[in-house]
Amino acid sequence: MDEERETLQRIVSTLVNKNDEIHNFIDMLNHTISNVQVNSSNAISELDEEFDGLYSVLHEMKGSMANTIQQEEARKIQALKDQLSQCSRALEGSEELLELAVQSLDIKNPVELLEAARQIKDSVTVASAFRLSLKPKVSDSMTHMMVDFALEKRMLQAVKFLPVPKAPEIDVAACLVADNCITISWRMPEEDSRIDHFVLEYRKTNFDGLPRIKGEQHWEVVDYIKATQYTLSGLKFDTKYMNLRVQACNKAVAGEYSDPVTLETKAFVFSLDSTSSHLNLKVEDTYVEWDPTGGKGQEKIKGKENKNSGQNPLLKSNRRSSTASPKRSTNSPRASARGGRDRFAGESYTVLGELNLFALLGKGRSGDTAVESGQHYWEVRAQKDCKSYSVGVTYRNPGKFDQLGKTNSSWCIHVNNWLQTTFSAKHNNKAKTLDIPVPDRIGVYCDFDGGQLSFYNASSKALLHTFRTKFTQPLLPGFMIWCGGLTVSTGLQVPSAVKTLQKSENGLGGSTSSLNNVA
Repeated sequence: MDEERETLQRIVSTLVNKNDEIHNFIDMLNHTISNVQVNSSNAISELDEEFDGLYSVLHEMKGSMANTIQQEEARKIQALKDQLSQCSRALEGSEELLELAVQSLDIKNPVELLEAARQIKDSVTVASAFRLSLKPKVSDSMTHMMVDFALEKRMLQAVKFLPVPKAPEIDVAACLVADNCITISWRMPEEDSRIDHFVLEYRKTNFDGLPRIKGEQHWEVVDYIKATQYTLSGLKFDTKYMNLRVQACNKAVAGEYSDPVTLETKAFVFSLDSTSSHLNLKVEDTYVEWDPTGGKGQEKIKGKENKNSGQNPLLKSNRRSSTASPKRSTNSPRASARGGRDRFAGESYTVLGELNLFALLGKGRSGDTAVESGQHYWEVRAQKDCKSYSVGVTYRNPGKFDQLGKTNSSWCIHVNNWLQTTFSAKHNNKAKTLDIPVPDRIGVYCDFDGGQLSFYNASSKALLHTFRTKFTQPLLPGFMIWCGGLTVSTGLQVPSAVKTLQKSENGLGGSTSSLNNVA
């Protein structure tokens, strides 16, 4: 009994679900019928508009051509009337001469007859009747004003509804990825004069192909492209690849999308590590700001450290040891996990960049890695009121009291706006003054394999300073700041201008900084 009841309950449930599906389908069909009616009405309205437009064009053309015929008629008639007037005047003069000649025949005196004959002869010589052309200046034909719309009629009779455009074909060989820009080119499989514009869509992905996770990234749209090439500029390459596709549109309908292409978007992506940053630094993703209240709960390392709080702590004398903190050697082996790093303390107002490797791989959780090969580039912008900051790189595991440029395992350029502006390059507790203006944005170029760290004016790409060394350990971007804020721009490719400068500098041998050493 219970089994039959359970069976019936399942049947009831199945029937209820099926009925709901049918009800939903019926609603969908009714909605579709309504849409068909509305869309058909819209199509007829648009058809009326198109034919009204065609009628308007034909009516305008008819009026213009009729006006041309009337102008030609008036021109010919005026020319003939002018010729008729000339003929009338010539005939009148000729008749007067004829009458005079006839009268002269009756003269009896030979002398008078001779004189009259001479005068009549002279008058005939200059008479307009003998210089007048007796051929009409214009013809009465108007056949050159006839039209033949046989071809146009056949074209109109062949008019059909607009066809759906075919899918464009992306020319992968002509596509270019450089300077955080993507130039994409495409062509139509066959000529189509009815194409009005193209639509380009792109989305980021970490897979070499279409995204494998549903909804991983949504498509960004660029509409109303008239040419068959387009450049996406100002992109942040924070994924490994980018999918792109194009569709063609005429005035009525959009065609199918092209086969999507996947272009590699290599760039250096990292965020700032708030877990190990100094307590006086407020860190949010790629922005760091000095926070004088953030370290109130921090343990005081030395009682005398706060006595000169009104001075710039990054400019104090180097009476303290320039080597790593005794509690952590700069070259001591460490676990790679971020949790194993101590928080920076004392006067090391430092925050490091952390590469999110797992995010790059699309695995959705954070990880820790460092620069161990290749060429990389990032930029830094300081607030205008920033008093003091340093930008550079350091080996993966600095001591928690270490300051950028004061150890043999870190390299940086330092900007000090306290009282007066100074600009210098620092390494191993040695500084070299840079006698150049401080740019608004600083570009950092790191060639790990080539042993080169260069700093550029990010706007003009002018070289500021280059360190040359041999990197023996993985590197992390490093930043020190006091009174102010820094914004870091990542996901940037090495700019073409920097690549050109590097080739030129390396070709000339480059200049080796006196601060360099083999690390």
